[in-house]
Amino acid sequence: MVKRGFVMQKYFSVNEQGSSIRCKLYCDSPKGVKKAVLYGHGFSGHKDNKAAQRFAEYVLKKHRDVAIVTYDAPCHGDDVKKKLSLSDCGAYIGAVAGHIKGQLGADELYAYATSFGGYQYLKYITENSNPFRRIALRSPAVNMFDVLSARIMTPDERKALSQNKPVSVGFDRKIRVTQSFLDELKEADITVRDFHAYADEILILHGTKDEVVPFDVVEAFARKNNIRFISVENADHRFIDPKHMDIAVKEAAGLFGL
Repeated sequence: MVKRGFVMQKYFSVNEQGSSIRCKLYCDSPKGVKKAVLYGHGFSGHKDNKAAQRFAEYVLKKHRDVAIVTYDAPCHGDDVKKKLSLSDCGAYIGAVAGHIKGQLGADELYAYATSFGGYQYLKYITENSNPFRRIALRSPAVNMFDVLSARIMTPDERKALSQNKPVSVGFDRKIRVTQSFLDELKEADITVRDFHAYADEILILHGTKDEVVPFDVVEAFARKNNIRFISVENADHRFIDPKHMDIAVKEAAGLFGL
């Protein structure tokens, strides 16, 4: 374990069902962890996420019994899978959540996710036993099929997919996307699912200037499901402005009692 400033960081892997999930742990000490937060990154993101580190540093200044865990989603970061699928995304969430509770011994588990990560977590809780006490979502891509196909992919990439040719898609890093994955996203439309049973445990923050995930779509999703929604004026998709990111960090931490 390496200490960066006052925060301890450790890389580790969760090996389950033939997968090796690359993870990163932020904590004061792996012993005595009472609360843990599982952080889910966005499309083409990875476990060495600056937003996750910022959140960890904020929380660990005040709480020595908390751990924050990030991980590489399937086909992201250092993950070795070659084909992206929603079933693997869900399996990774379950495996890392189980590791946190079993190996770290955390009594309480929370989730903080952004963009594609937000979509994955919302999908997961409707299909599995919900392991999270509270869930904070920043810029969640609730309409992930539309976001990927119309906002992230280029016309040339969409044309290639229609011809059954995989394409490399993304922002800082590129992710291999197939037509079968796009079909999975279209089929798994979470905007038509009912989240009222989870509404009291969820908080959504979204920027009014989000250029990737339309603000009005997410606002309507939150209103439809009675989910608490915080509008962050002039924030873009990534909350690049530190002032906007600070709002998200403090609201998420407050939701978790941190």
